[in-house]
Amino acid sequence: MDLAHIFRTATPVIGVVHLLPLPTSPRWGGSLHAVIERAEQEATALAAGGVNGIMVENFFDAPFAKDCVDPAVVSAMSLILERLQGLVTVPLGVNVLRNDARSALAIAACTGAQFIRVNVLTGVMATDQGIIEGKAHEILRYRRELGCDVKILADVLVKHASPLGTPNLTVAVQDTIERGLADAVILSGWATGAPPSLEDLELAKAAARETPVLIGSGATIDNIANLCQAADGVIVASSLKRRNAVKNPIDPVRVSQFMEAMQQPAFLPERSETLQLK
Repeated sequence: MDLAHIFRTATPVIGVVHLLPLPTSPRWGGSLHAVIERAEQEATALAAGGVNGIMVENFFDAPFAKDCVDPAVVSAMSLILERLQGLVTVPLGVNVLRNDARSALAIAACTGAQFIRVNVLTGVMATDQGIIEGKAHEILRYRRELGCDVKILADVLVKHASPLGTPNLTVAVQDTIERGLADAVILSGWATGAPPSLEDLELAKAAARETPVLIGSGATIDNIANLCQAADGVIVASSLKRRNAVKNPIDPVRVSQFMEAMQQPAFLPERSETLQLK
């Protein structure tokens, strides 16, 4: 995957629009207009701050369906993506939580979004939604049936989950790329707001070879310059919000500060030990 072809930079910053609760979710507020208005404000703030791409996800629909959301969610997200396409010029992506990659592909194909995030593309993970199995064979075939070139950004050992068995990070990255055919892989910390370690990013980057590795959580103004020395880009949400609180709206000033921090020289402490592949 050529990141520069989509994002016009080799190290993109992908900001996230966390949608307010959608129809049929437990906290649905009854007004789709309010959801759309908030999404438009967030996307505008991200674009004004200089991000290279925007991902839209149904973050506030928790507790999430395991692998198949209600059709009303698909309809609402399609409508929102269509509205945002006419509002901002940066590439858009979709993440349908918890792991409805098929719906994400359908939304992207119909609205012109260019990428999706898939939490579990390969392997088996124990999550708070239950056991989630990767369905790469279905997703890749569905993309071919749709006749689209939507890129698949796939998490490896995704946050808020534990792998069944004891997979090796290197093998998990290689399987996601070589057997799952992911276009890029995402490495996160253990939960929302927790960053991956620099060591794990280096291991993932070595295993991925030419395939891009993106930071999926925990990037901040303070750590992004260092983390990006071992990654090809970042997906960021919480640290771009007012007072760094996930429930708050996007702060365009923080977005601009984050983009500036990306350009700062990194301080990488010397490490005498040799990194061993896990």
